[in-house]
Amino acid sequence: MKNNKLAILIQLVIILFGFADISAQNPIIRNQFSADPTARVFGDKVYLYPSHDILGKEGQGRPEWFCMEDYHVFSSSNLTDWTDHGVILNQTKVKWADSTAFSMWAPDCISKNGKYYFYFPAPPKGAKGFSVGVAVANNPFGPFIPQPKQIDKVSGIDPNVFIDKDGQAYLYWSAGNFMVAKLKSNMVELASEPQIIANLPEKGLKEGPFLFERKGVYYLTFPHVENKIERLEYAMGPSPMGPFKMAGVIMDESPVGCWTNHHSIINFKKQWYLFYHSNDLSPKFDKNRSVRIDSLFFNADGTIRKVTPTFRGVGLTDASKQIQIDRYSRISDKGVSVSFIDTLNTFAGWKTVFNEKNAWVQYNKVDFGKKKYKSVIIKAISQKGGILQLKLNSANGPILAKINLPESKEWKETKVLISGLKQGSHNLFLSSENSNIVEVDWIKFE
Repeated sequence: MKNNKLAILIQLVIILFGFADISAQNPIIRNQFSADPTARVFGDKVYLYPSHDILGKEGQGRPEWFCMEDYHVFSSSNLTDWTDHGVILNQTKVKWADSTAFSMWAPDCISKNGKYYFYFPAPPKGAKGFSVGVAVANNPFGPFIPQPKQIDKVSGIDPNVFIDKDGQAYLYWSAGNFMVAKLKSNMVELASEPQIIANLPEKGLKEGPFLFERKGVYYLTFPHVENKIERLEYAMGPSPMGPFKMAGVIMDESPVGCWTNHHSIINFKKQWYLFYHSNDLSPKFDKNRSVRIDSLFFNADGTIRKVTPTFRGVGLTDASKQIQIDRYSRISDKGVSVSFIDTLNTFAGWKTVFNEKNAWVQYNKVDFGKKKYKSVIIKAISQKGGILQLKLNSANGPILAKINLPESKEWKETKVLISGLKQGSHNLFLSSENSNIVEVDWIKFE
């Protein structure tokens, strides 16, 4: 009864204080920097437990380095709309940790016997290096109560927990090598001595182990610096403790040079997904990162197909909500570009800039459902006025609307009637009909 009352109280707090609802493509979190994402399926929702990057400064972490003081949790039932449930743990609330370190790095969370166990690394008071602690809650969104002591015999970062089909839980962590040990049923103590996982790359930094199982095969996945920056790799084995054999690359090095990557992999509603991070919202400083999602697939032999990062990400976009076409699925070779709306506030997002006739972007998987939409609204700027054409599915698809934009030096919302729209899910194709510069923030349907 107490647990039910607490859950109701927390939900009321969320309603009253307006915890952020974030509707987004990649990156999926737009109200703050987020990194090192561990995604977990609890019930019919996905819960996301990332680390929380902030800017370091004198007296607050190390300037020009990773700086993290707390953790948030986010949830979604469709991988498109995410709710920020707020802070679930702060460095000042952990008795054994150095509350001035600003080093609350990559966490994990797991559920067992009706409780939720949140594992996190932090520098201990009066000692070097990192320890791993556990905070416990009755709900996936907290409140999480940290244990008074860290886990004995665990020294390192990036904790990851896996519970096998027989109920045995395993803890993995990074300490130069990857370490593994069994956990006791209380989930806060080791049940076996830590051991090194063998047969993995010896050269180059490796960190962030994440283990999952599929069809009796155990996949140990991790970031590894094979060359200059991290890429995501994996090994396969017959049991949670191996032996493992290197199998390939999940994702290549960042095309924009983000030095780190960190990830998790889940199966949600019969589809596999890769959660990872990049520096989308901080392109000049890769210590402030943002979480992304893309679909993941397997080959017939069980190996993983390499994932190519996308802007569009995953999930259906509701036609009645703001459709950020800058998170495009396809884009013309010339005549259109993407840039920040406000370079001093990157959380304001991006704009799509058309500057040539016939330049275009395509945005896939927009859900019109069974509603009868009558008009489209576009938020745009065009100092000389512009003309855009909106089509369904492709350049040769049916024309939904011809949008004449007025001359303006400020953002304006223009509404036009549409025709020829069928119910269901469709791709959108937006093109420029002249060479006047047009900047588009978003479109939505009514």
